[in-house]
Amino acid sequence: MTSWRDQSLVHVDIGICTFRRPELEATLLSLFSLVVPAGTRLRLIVADNDAVPSAKSRVEGLLPRSPFEILYVHCPKSNISIARNACLAASQADYLAFIDDDETASPEWLSELLTTALSTAADAVLGPVDAIYAQSAPAWMKSGDFHSTRPVWVGKTIRTGYTCNALIDLRSPRVKGRRFDLSLGQSGGEDTQFFSALTAEGGSIAFAEKALLHEPVPEKRARFGWLAKRRFRSGQTHGRILGARRSLPDRLVQAAIATAKAGFCGLAALGSLFSPVARNRYALRGALHLGAVSGVLGLREIRQYGQMEAA
Repeated sequence: MTSWRDQSLVHVDIGICTFRRPELEATLLSLFSLVVPAGTRLRLIVADNDAVPSAKSRVEGLLPRSPFEILYVHCPKSNISIARNACLAASQADYLAFIDDDETASPEWLSELLTTALSTAADAVLGPVDAIYAQSAPAWMKSGDFHSTRPVWVGKTIRTGYTCNALIDLRSPRVKGRRFDLSLGQSGGEDTQFFSALTAEGGSIAFAEKALLHEPVPEKRARFGWLAKRRFRSGQTHGRILGARRSLPDRLVQAAIATAKAGFCGLAALGSLFSPVARNRYALRGALHLGAVSGVLGLREIRQYGQMEAA
């Protein structure tokens, strides 16, 4: 049997952080069907963030069906950063990929990420996540596709990222020793901070357009209020990162700019009153800018994960 440390192979770990989600089973089953490139060895790491090892029996029940080794790690703090860091600490691989515990992978997902990583030599690679809406979801939400995930480009550069579909090169000197911020482990935004710090230190992020994941949108997320809270929290993280690099006068200037942008979005939403997609897009953009004001001024970020997410 080939050793895990066989230097002739490319070693890849896939980290799945989970907290009381039965959808984890569908995620793992989709990973069992991955097309693994020749010369690649794959292992799965499940980081259970519940106070009790609630995912352990589900993982053990799937072991006979798995073509890959599965490492189960219990990290009982209801803090997503602790779970992500547990994956980093447990990984013995060249690359570590992340997928959420309510997503499913296309068969070519991993090979597309690896192809892009090898061709670009990027420190990290992001892929797209397509939302799957139920019939009961609002028409404006499905038409505007408010839940799918793509990277944000600034010119031709991706300056930050997300962990719902990512591959990280653990051999990179800009990645080694890097960890997710524990203070953001219940609010969210720990991935934004992680990748923002990576690029701020000269790291690069590439995009693999065909490395597709799918994510169903549950009823509790198919609401304007949930989206507004999510955008506000994202703005808080952006503002927090921006404010950390500036003096108090500069932070006040940035807060004023974000306030003006929020005001413009509010007026644009009113001007689009009879166009639900445009109206809600402007309103959600306004929530993002208001969150940025909060973050720049150092206000406490709202909690989103752990017990809050379960509720």
